[in-house]
Parts: sequence; structure tokens; C-alpha cells
Amino acid sequence: MSGGRWRRARLRTRLAAATAGVMALIVTGLTAGVYVAVRHELDWQLNLVLRRSLDDWRKGPQARTASPPWVSSVSCSLRGPDVCVQTIPAGTPAGTVGRSGMPVTVGAARVAAGRAVSDRSDVMVNGARGRALTVQLEGGAVQAAVQSQTYANSVARLQALLLALGAAGIALAAGAGWLVARAGLGGVTRLTETAELIAATGDPRRRVELPVAAGEPGRDEVARLAGAFDTMLDVLERSLAARRRLVADASHELRTPLTALRTNIDILGFGDRLTPAQRDRAVAALSGQLRSITGLVDDLVELARGKEPPALLEDVRLDELVLDAVATARANWPRIVFEATTTETVVTGVPARLARLISTVLDNAAKFSPDGGTVEVVLTTGELTIRDHGPGIAEEDLPYIFDHFYRARSARALPGSGLGLAMARQIAVSHEASLDAENAPGGGTLIRLRYAATQP
Repeated sequence: MSGGRWRRARLRTRLAAATAGVMALIVTGLTAGVYVAVRHELDWQLNLVLRRSLDDWRKGPQARTASPPWVSSVSCSLRGPDVCVQTIPAGTPAGTVGRSGMPVTVGAARVAAGRAVSDRSDVMVNGARGRALTVQLEGGAVQAAVQSQTYANSVARLQALLLALGAAGIALAAGAGWLVARAGLGGVTRLTETAELIAATGDPRRRVELPVAAGEPGRDEVARLAGAFDTMLDVLERSLAARRRLVADASHELRTPLTALRTNIDILGFGDRLTPAQRDRAVAALSGQLRSITGLVDDLVELARGKEPPALLEDVRLDELVLDAVATARANWPRIVFEATTTETVVTGVPARLARLISTVLDNAAKFSPDGGTVEVVLTTGELTIRDHGPGIAEEDLPYIFDHFYRARSARALPGSGLGLAMARQIAVSHEASLDAENAPGGGTLIRLRYAATQP
């Protein structure tokens, strides 16, 4: 399989093929080792028989010399267990065939001539396969041979048996590799099917279900992957739900000012029929509705932003931002008294975003304060608190005031879209700070911003 086809193959196929390949190498290595070891043992046994037979012959009286020439035990046929023995006089040329029918090999001629101590070779004697051993003897050499057909048959049977066992082992290895791949990748298959189903239907509510022992969480890699995938789906599902809810709420909030905007535009279309006072009221209403829509769109843009890019972060004098925001709030809310106490504080963040957070909280406090009421602003190292002396927050509303478009019953008659505090908290979170609200002792609402201050 080429590299491209291998990479394009399914993971299960690749894992099964790799497992089968490794097992095939192991089986092949073991089979070859067994074959070599058994063949060596059979060969050693055959040579041992030859050596012992030749030693027994040399102990007899006939083994003193190689003369007279061509002394042979019998006319050799090598068809049974008998051992054929013949003497070879010095100077006998290679290829000569003695009376026993045993040929003189090149090695045997060298031993007879005294140029070698011994020689072992395979020979054919009268059409039968044999193994011959030649050793030196006074005046020449002596050659003994035994039939080796049994040895050859044993080697052939061993070879066929090991080949069959090796093939069966490789086949079993391939099957085992496929089973291992199937069992090991079952969870991955379910994970893939779930991901494909979610991609096809767009429904992130589906989950990967893997068999896990009761009371024991899955600890293998596939179970951990499935758990991480389910966690990701939970986050995705919440994100999609929040996006749909945000779009629906934004559409609802925009519908009323857009309708009023369209009505006032239609009224202005009858310009020649309107009195100056009617025209002025329509223009003022139109201007207010445009500001409302602009503020709502700005809040939505702020909510769409994520964490602050590192390139925009800088050291910010938070106390200066607070004093500027308080000055602006005094101009916008002349009937409210703002009291500010600050400590020189430096934080890391985006100045415009932090100023937007502070202004939003100050406007919210002023909106719920009675005429002549006081908004207390206190900045210390690590914390900013803004307190009003209004009606406070009902207990049933307190957990939801930072939700998108949430407006308490007491606030529904007041201007606003319900996005201000949600946007303020998001800015705080993007600056690794926290923004919380609580009812202040003695009445009113206390907004608390906690942050990590740096050295001024």
C-alpha cells in the first residue's frame, strides 16, 4: 500500500494492518528460528551417526592402512540403516567411483592426499541420497556413508509444517488485529457517528454513550475523549441557546422602537399638515428613538466581543477613569448627588472598555435613585463599589440582573434595554475581574467590582 493510500485508509484498517504486520513478523521470526534449530539438530544427529560408525570401523583390524586399495564393506545401496565404508588410497583422483558405488568427492580426494584432515559432503550412491564422512588413514583415507533420505524427508515435512503453521499464525494475527482494532476503536466509531449526525442535523443535544462499569468513571483515552467531546457539546449547546435567545430578545427589543420610529417618520411625511409644535414633538421623539436604537446596537456589539486582545491592553489609571465617569454622570444626572472617594490605582486593561463599564454602572445607579439621592463611589486597591439609595433589588430578581435583556418589574417602566449590566459584567470578565450586585444595608443597591491591581 502506497503512502497516500495508507494515509487515506480508515484508522481501523490501518490499526488492523499494523497489528497483523507486527504479528506476522513475530510468527515468521519464530518459525524461521524453529526451522533452523530443528534442522541443525537433525543434521547433528546424522553426522553423529557417521562419526560413531567410522570410529567403530577404525577400531577393527581392517583399519590399519588404506592398502590394498578400495577395501569396501559391501556393495552400498544406502536403502536402509547400513553404513557403507571404503578406503581411498592416496592419489586417487576426484570423481572416481569405488567398488561400493560411492564416488570420491573433491574433499575426499584432498583428505586422501593429506591436504585436509576430514571432509563431510552429500553424495548419491546407486541412486540413493547419502551423507559421507572422510577422515585420514595411513596411506590414504577412509570414507563412510549413511543414507540421508530420512533426514531429507524429515526436513521437508518440517518445512511444510512450519509453513502451514506460519500461514495459520499470520491469518490468526490478521483476525486478532481486526478484532483488537474493532474493540479498541468502538468508542471512536460511536464518537465519529455522533459527530457526523450532529453535523448533518445541526442538533448538539446528542451525546456519546460508552459502556462504563457502574460506579467507575472511564479512564482510558477513548473514554476521556468522549467525555471531553460531551463537555464541548454542552458548551456548544449553551452557546447556541444563548445566541438564539440573544437574537430573539434583540429582535423583540428592536421591534418597539422601530415601530415608533416608522410611525414618527410617517407623521413627518405630512409636513404641510402639521403644526410647528406637532412637528417639533415628532422630531424630538424621532431623535430619542434613534438614540435608543443606537444605544441598543452599541450594547449588542459590546456583548459580541470576547476576551480583550493582548495588543490592546495597557496600564490604566483606574482612579482617573472613575473621576472622569463621575464628572460625566453629574452632567447627565443633575438631580443626583455623586460622592467619589478614590485611591491611586493602576490596572491592566482597555481604557475605553473600562470607562464604559464604570459609566454603565453609574447610570444604572442614578436611574434607580430618587431625586436628590446620593450615589456613593469608593475606589480602593483591588475593589470599586458603587452604591445608590434607591429601592434595591427584589430577592427574586437578584440572580438574574446580569442576564441579557432581563428587567425587573420595578424597572420595566424606566428607559433601557436590559443589556447594560450584562455588558458591564462581560467587560469585567474579559479583564479577569468580577462584577456582583447585592442589596446594601439600610436600602439601595451595591455594585462591587473586584480586580487585580498593579503597582502604581
